[in-house]
Amino acid sequence: MKKCLVCCGLATALITLPASAQSKQWTLRQCADYAIEHNISIKQRDNQCKQRDIQLSTAKNSRLPDLSASASESFSFGRGLTLDNTYTNRSTSSTSFSLGTTVPLFTGFKIPNQIKLNQLNLEAATQDLEKAKNDIRMQVAKAYVQILYDTEIADVAHRQIAIDSAQVVRLEAFMKNGKASPAEVSQQQSTLAQSRLTATQADNNLQLDILALTQLLELSSPEGFSIVRPSLTTYGASLTGVSPDAIYQEALIMKPEVQAEQLRLTASERNINIAKSALYPTLNLSAGLQSNYYKTNGMQADPFATQMKNNFSQYIGFNLNVPIFTRFQTRNSIRSARIDRDNQQLQLENVKKALYKEIQQVYYNAVAADSKYHSSEAAAQSSKDAFTLVQAKYENGKATITEFNESKNNYLKAESNLVQARYENLYQQALLDFYRGRELNF
Repeated sequence: MKKCLVCCGLATALITLPASAQSKQWTLRQCADYAIEHNISIKQRDNQCKQRDIQLSTAKNSRLPDLSASASESFSFGRGLTLDNTYTNRSTSSTSFSLGTTVPLFTGFKIPNQIKLNQLNLEAATQDLEKAKNDIRMQVAKAYVQILYDTEIADVAHRQIAIDSAQVVRLEAFMKNGKASPAEVSQQQSTLAQSRLTATQADNNLQLDILALTQLLELSSPEGFSIVRPSLTTYGASLTGVSPDAIYQEALIMKPEVQAEQLRLTASERNINIAKSALYPTLNLSAGLQSNYYKTNGMQADPFATQMKNNFSQYIGFNLNVPIFTRFQTRNSIRSARIDRDNQQLQLENVKKALYKEIQQVYYNAVAADSKYHSSEAAAQSSKDAFTLVQAKYENGKATITEFNESKNNYLKAESNLVQARYENLYQQALLDFYRGRELNF
């Protein structure tokens, strides 16, 4: 009942989609590509990659010399030294300009390690982005299969209405000829009403499934949205020669979540090297230009341009810094970096174990789904044969209406079970291929 109310509310609040979205049927690949293009979390992951790229550029540019200019103006009041080396109460002012640069010559290998660290962080962020895309693909595929399943369930429910409607017409004709009682007609009409209710619920479930998928796609409305039904007769990968261990070995090479953690493990080694760089001396080259203007109040001074020319000077120098004792800060930084490396190794192992468990689950689900599908095929065929026989007997007056409805219900239930098994097998087989690095498609 709640689903019915939700669907009714949605029907009144729908916003019309553009004609291009209404007029086409969506394949799974189109749905996945559209969801990836418009998903907000994917865009956020992409921005994180751009941030990592900027950080890498910053690290590379740290090799370049810097350049800075400065200007200062100062005033002095009270007793001070004059040009004739005597003290007097005078006010003085001075103006100075400078232009300087510093070039890092040796930083204990910190800069190259920092560049490599940021390169690894960028690659890990790229793998995280791909992992997010894969997650969206799997969500879309699951919602897509649910639509397929509920579409088939709705078709079965409407076929049931057709069967029950035909029987109502038949019994009404028999009742006019005195071959059926009003009670039998009333019972069959009740069965027809129940079938219509079942079909309505199936249609509502289908509409909610479509809504869920269109929300994943960030569409404004499910109005006019439909999907392409795949050809089930051509799909179905063989599980012969396939094992969880073999799939796992393939997944280790290509799954982005594993690659991301492996890159972070390598990056943690770089962090240790960066911490160790504080043990080395550093050497910088500095050079610059400077000049100043000086004036004492009440005394004659050379013009500004003359002083700036006469006081112009250049300088160049080297600065060597040798760490001797840093209160164990460097030692503790190295220890902390090593602990981070060990934690990242554990994280990598955890991701690998989680991946193996996922593959095991998917593999055995695929095996079970394949077995269930073949069993459901046999059961559906048996139920269909039984229903055909009972229907013939009922139409010839050799079976009761209760026997007919019971056989019909068993047949339709077997059909529903077959539909469920068919699409479950489809999804599990596609998921198994996805873990082997193939495109999630059917």
